[in-house]
Amino acid sequence: MLQTRIIKPAEGAYAYPLLIKRLLMSGSRYEKTREIVYRDQLRLTYPQLNERIARLANVLTEAGVKAGDTVAVMDWDSHRYLECMFAIPMIGAVVHTINVRLSPEQILYTMNHAEDRVVLVNSDFVGLYQAIAGQLTTVDKTLLLTDGADKTAELPNLVGEYEQLLAAASPHYDFPDFDENSVATTFYTTGTTGNPKGVYFTHRQLVLHTLAEASVTGSIDSVRLLGSNDVYMPITPMFHVHAWGIPYAATMLGMKQVYPGRYEPDMLVKLWREEKVTFSHCVPTILQMLLNCPNAQGQDFAGWKIIIGGSALNRSLYQAALARGIQLTAAYGMSETCPLISAAHLNDELQA
Repeated sequence: MLQTRIIKPAEGAYAYPLLIKRLLMSGSRYEKTREIVYRDQLRLTYPQLNERIARLANVLTEAGVKAGDTVAVMDWDSHRYLECMFAIPMIGAVVHTINVRLSPEQILYTMNHAEDRVVLVNSDFVGLYQAIAGQLTTVDKTLLLTDGADKTAELPNLVGEYEQLLAAASPHYDFPDFDENSVATTFYTTGTTGNPKGVYFTHRQLVLHTLAEASVTGSIDSVRLLGSNDVYMPITPMFHVHAWGIPYAATMLGMKQVYPGRYEPDMLVKLWREEKVTFSHCVPTILQMLLNCPNAQGQDFAGWKIIIGGSALNRSLYQAALARGIQLTAAYGMSETCPLISAAHLNDELQA
């Protein structure tokens, strides 16, 4: 190994670990009035998001979750998912973002392989969960996630309904420091032979990926995709590589965030229009659905910047989106790389 000159840290200096909580602190400190929006149902400020994350941490701790345990989430893209992506790893546990599009047998495999202890289940997936619950080997508690007035469901070992539990929990939690190489998240890849393959990411990896992603998407003037003044709406499932890692970057920057829940093209267009969304990401199939839905007909999408990935973007779809005012940027990544590897920025010469 190359021998270099090294400056030793000052005696007694604290080596701050790269932890996910630093990302939350950044956005909350500078943009207190910006909102996290869930469909047409809920609006939160960043201080309210912070408080709810602390409440969720208390709920999970009181449910017996300890550092190193795995807590699974079965939900659509929501404010709850965002809260889980912070609260669970911030108490030293691991968040397992379950791919609800897998077959029941594959979901069962991933949950047993990940050794999930607690599962948060959206009411839309109660039937799915009930079908596999008897074969789960490590789960001992469940929490119910609901949008409607009905806060009940037949779930084994049910602790309670999410909003009711948060309302009863303390709004204060002293999130500790710990080793930055601690596992923060896990999920399972698709498109491979045999069973889905598990991927794990540490706090350090996620923080560094977030910083790199913010730099790649926000530092080149000719194609500035992501900045603190943008309004972000994911159109990629949050169970798929943390929605490509953008929720962490958006929170770090204190951006307004819009979470659409279950993907319904007309609802996505409605949210885009009403919340003035400027930045999203999706796969080509979703983009095609957006352009063809009734709410999109005759709509000029000027100002909407979308990163496309997941599969090749064909020329006709690109031209159709461009004609409607959408600025598309192709990106490439993998589950194993958290996921961003590259984005297709055009320099001045290519743009000319």
